[in-house]
Amino acid sequence: MDVNGTVAEGFEPVREAFAANFALLGERGAAVAVYRDGHQVVDLWAGAKDVDGAAPWEPGTAQVVRSATKGVAAAALLLLHQRGELDLDAPVGTYWPEYKAAGKERTLVRHLLAHRAGVPVLDRPLTPEEAADPDLGAAAVAAQAPVWEPGADHGYHAQTYSWLTGELVRRITGRPVGAWVAEEMAAPVGADLWLGLPAAEQARVGRVGPVEAPQTAGALKTRPKRSVSEAYADPDSLTRRAFAAISPLPDENAPSYRAAALPASNGIATADGLARFYASLIGEVDGGTRLFTPGTIELARAEQSAGPDRILVVGTRFGLGYMLHGSASPLLSPGSFGHPGRGGALAFADPETGIAFGYVTNGFRKSVTADPRAQALVRAVRTALAQ
Repeated sequence: MDVNGTVAEGFEPVREAFAANFALLGERGAAVAVYRDGHQVVDLWAGAKDVDGAAPWEPGTAQVVRSATKGVAAAALLLLHQRGELDLDAPVGTYWPEYKAAGKERTLVRHLLAHRAGVPVLDRPLTPEEAADPDLGAAAVAAQAPVWEPGADHGYHAQTYSWLTGELVRRITGRPVGAWVAEEMAAPVGADLWLGLPAAEQARVGRVGPVEAPQTAGALKTRPKRSVSEAYADPDSLTRRAFAAISPLPDENAPSYRAAALPASNGIATADGLARFYASLIGEVDGGTRLFTPGTIELARAEQSAGPDRILVVGTRFGLGYMLHGSASPLLSPGSFGHPGRGGALAFADPETGIAFGYVTNGFRKSVTADPRAQALVRAVRTALAQ
């Protein structure tokens, strides 16, 4: 596999790990980008643009990044807080009166960000067409009764995070969340990422799909713990219901889905767009605006939730909207904050080293929070820094 792009001196281990992902881990098409102290030090791509095609991945190829989008949504709310427009300790109903229904009047904004709101499921799932309508999505979560007392526990809001965060942005700013992200975050930073893909950018985006992990001779086949497998298999479990809040699952390659703005699941980005975005959260970035103050960085990564996750059925750690370094989602170091996308993508920042990382792929594996290909690249970054 020909690997295209550049790495700065000292970051050669990332190129080696990226090539090995294609040779050993079944990668079809992917890109990885790394910034250090606001300067790009890794920009690599290889393989096919489409998971089921042969056209080559090109500079600027973008992909659906699934839940890596949640880190962008979290940044929108934290920026509104930074600007004095949003109080993290105010009840959600302060900004969104309809949300007070069904026992949610004491839900705080920080509960939404930290997956403590207690509304990871919908009693009546939305169709993909309904989910794309922000009015319908917001109405559904506003009417939903919590399945645990808000603030008392945590569990991954896999799909409902879209309407929880998107509606707060809309109520506060008067603008759709996709437009606000484009105008207030992506454009000032110069990042190729979208919540609601413009028609003019459709041709840049590759087709995504499932891929199986290769079984090489002598390799051990890893299996999830029985409790995790049972949770995903049981149609009545909170786990299955959370991921099925949109049912049937949308066609992630459909132009209509890509054009929708679902901050939990359907952001589209290049690897450089994700890495550049995270670089802007922790410092100055070449040719772009810094987004977070030091105080907001600390808010993003201050632990809010930790321990057994009611949805993912493993131990997770969350700050305000961001997954934190831990066994379920290893990042670069204990100070890192970011978000994976189910089965592939990963993006994060590490303020202590000045590293910002973005990885996108067109082949989704069955992993949820720690894809082996992304983890191989993270380990390579760690190796490069240690040299």
